[in-house]
Amino acid sequence: MSFLKSKGFKYFKNLIIGLGASAVMLGALGKINSYPWGGTMITVGLVVEAILFAFLGLIGPDKDYYWEKLYPGLDKYGSAVTPLTAGGGTSSAPRQMDADVVEGRLGGMLDELQTMSKSLGSLKALQEVDFSSTGDQISAMGNFYTKMNDAMSSLNETVEDTKLYQENLASLNRNLSGLNSVYGNVLSAMGGQGK
Repeated sequence: MSFLKSKGFKYFKNLIIGLGASAVMLGALGKINSYPWGGTMITVGLVVEAILFAFLGLIGPDKDYYWEKLYPGLDKYGSAVTPLTAGGGTSSAPRQMDADVVEGRLGGMLDELQTMSKSLGSLKALQEVDFSSTGDQISAMGNFYTKMNDAMSSLNETVEDTKLYQENLASLNRNLSGLNSVYGNVLSAMGGQGK
């Protein structure tokens, strides 16, 4: 049975299947074009294919799963296989450790799938949000900022006017002080003349 699992046999099997199929195709082409060799070629190709299909039915199909990823060396027939463990070495109880490793890996995959599911749910919720009134809100905010800028410039003008008013008041106070002193001098002078 080891010969049937060897790479050489698998290559030979595929080669014979391919050559038989090409013989059938060439025979069909010869038959369609009415060449004298077409009948013989199609007969030879079909006989080879019939023998191959009978043989393939007897040897059975190859396994499709890839255990060599969990058991390095499994793809080489007759090699000593040691299972992967959580720590990377071999185990004295391989069946239990194999189940633990596989269960751990599947558990990790399940956690990742649940996280992805939650993320996709969040994205779906974001997709369903209605942003149609956002443009109106942005426009209203723009109007608000424009009016606020106008009010700030009015405040700046008011501050300038207030400063000018303060300067004028200070000047008026100085003038009044000066006038008071002149008036006081005039009163003193008039009071001194009356004596």
